[in-house]
Amino acid sequence: MVTKKVYISLIADLLHAGHINVLKEAARYGEVTVGLLTSSAINELDDIAYLKYQQRLDVINSLSMVSSVVPQEEASYKKNITKIKPNFVIHGDDWKNGKQSKYRKEVINILREWGGELIEVPYSSDISDQNLKNQLMKLGVTTVHRLGRLRSLIKVKPTIRILEAHNALSALIAENTTVERNGESVSFDGVWSSSLTDSTAKGKPDIEAIDITSRINAVNEMFEVTTKPMIFDGDTGGKIEHFELTVKSLERTGVSAVVIEDKIGLKKNSLFGNDVDQFQDSIEHFSNKISRGKAAQISDDFMIIARIESLILEAGMEDALIRAEAYIKAGADGIMIHSRHKNPAEIIEFMHKFRSRDTDTPVAVVPTSFNKVTIEEFNDMGVNIVITANHMLRAAYPAMLKVAKSVLENGRSLEAEPDCMSVKEILEFIPGTK
Repeated sequence: MVTKKVYISLIADLLHAGHINVLKEAARYGEVTVGLLTSSAINELDDIAYLKYQQRLDVINSLSMVSSVVPQEEASYKKNITKIKPNFVIHGDDWKNGKQSKYRKEVINILREWGGELIEVPYSSDISDQNLKNQLMKLGVTTVHRLGRLRSLIKVKPTIRILEAHNALSALIAENTTVERNGESVSFDGVWSSSLTDSTAKGKPDIEAIDITSRINAVNEMFEVTTKPMIFDGDTGGKIEHFELTVKSLERTGVSAVVIEDKIGLKKNSLFGNDVDQFQDSIEHFSNKISRGKAAQISDDFMIIARIESLILEAGMEDALIRAEAYIKAGADGIMIHSRHKNPAEIIEFMHKFRSRDTDTPVAVVPTSFNKVTIEEFNDMGVNIVITANHMLRAAYPAMLKVAKSVLENGRSLEAEPDCMSVKEILEFIPGTK
């Protein structure tokens, strides 16, 4: 009697009773081959694995129901099942709608070619991957896990979205906001601790007046209620000796990356450009700062991203490209290219020229000025990180000012209520309030 072949596709990041049920059912029909999704395949499903492929492979290989494991390098089953030609494909019945429904239809059509059959096992939402992940998130994440999250995201997602947060409430918004766009569910991948908004929230000028201890206190408050990685705005990084200590402090706290800009002297916001006195650091000195910062860190996960101010200060495109190459040689894990022009032409030109020389180094942008560019357009340019850098605070101030004026003008708060979040919504929004 010929043993029939069964194919089942899994991420198997958090192996649970639901996986075991499906695997047991699959083993009833024949010899089970598991297609274990790689990071790139998981990314196509807008997900990311907590465990590495080899770790997941070791777990699945240890199960008696599994005869063999092959990598599934795409969300589509086509390549693997066309090669294996299984008699049965087993899956939970939770993929009839949503993003995976197209893969379900594809599987059914391909199986018809040799008389194969799709068998769907009843799905229990109580033991889904996402349900378990949500429960784990309520418990929080470790510093080590959060620290390495940004690197993992950059590897598996073409372009990641980062939102500014200046306190725990705004960080919760970055953590929990999800919308449907172009038929897909999208959310922010991490938060940006901005020196501008952190200073402004404290009523201080954006001149590096807030010391690192105060800023890390704010970081810790955000980390207490969120799980996503953080990129920290480190301004110039200060003196090299101080920057080494800053790197150690940020890494110990669980921050994933620090961005430092190649300027010297009293910090002035880049959007002023040459309208105020701003001075660019020498390539040699800034490269040394990067090297010393890298030497100070303990893990390989922490990232130092070099922000190039050449376009801001009108030093020219070639200067920006030369600096990018030098900073990467000095050890920078990524670069940020900045512009204060509404027209993105110089960003497009920089990305084209930089990517012709370097296809691997992550590039970040802060499109505060050139804000007409979409995430898809940045992706096409080869940009890895898009930071919406100050909008949460900028949105909060006019809203609060409007309510304050209404209370004064009307002598009561009734007219301001439509502009306010209800107390009930607050009670439901903040975990543990109810």
